[in-house]
Amino acid sequence: MVIDGIYYALGLAAGGAAVWYLTRPGFAVPLFLLALFCLYFFRDPERTIPEGPVAVSPADGKVVGIRTDPGAPARISIFLNVFDVHVNRAPVGGRIAKVDYTKGKFLVASREIASSENERNEVTIQSEGSCVVFSQIAGLIARRIVFWKKPGDMVAKGERVGLIKFGSRVDVFLGPEWDITVKAGERVAGGSSVLARRKEA
Repeated sequence: MVIDGIYYALGLAAGGAAVWYLTRPGFAVPLFLLALFCLYFFRDPERTIPEGPVAVSPADGKVVGIRTDPGAPARISIFLNVFDVHVNRAPVGGRIAKVDYTKGKFLVASREIASSENERNEVTIQSEGSCVVFSQIAGLIARRIVFWKKPGDMVAKGERVGLIKFGSRVDVFLGPEWDITVKAGERVAGGSSVLARRKEA
């Protein structure tokens, strides 16, 4: 459980209790239901991290697109709805070389344009001769991107690194040294689903 969920749930439950006391009990029910939803939304289950030269999904969700343009890194786009786990994980182990935050719009995160127009946080990880980038992208409802690491920090593959609150998108950029194994339309789990495998040298 991410601590934010407890704070939100306590606040909503307190509001529900006040409404229950000051008005009719029925008016408090929506607040209690929202408190329960926050506890559900901010869940943080343990995951089994696959071994070997693989890149794992940084988030739970559905692969809504895989783009491979000549001369450019391949891009895997994952859409998270409000029922998915929103804790983000490092796709590979290595050193965080750069973190770039960009203000932007809050378009529906499942749309292609969200990758370039929405508010986002782009993280570059230097990993054993490979540079992997992933981008936390805010959506229509998501208005808060959280990242717990900073440039220079070392991260392990599948390690928790942040979250995006309430519906969002994550893009992963991989160079030609990777073979993409995931398919568009697949559901993936953060930290445990393999997106790509490193090519043999």
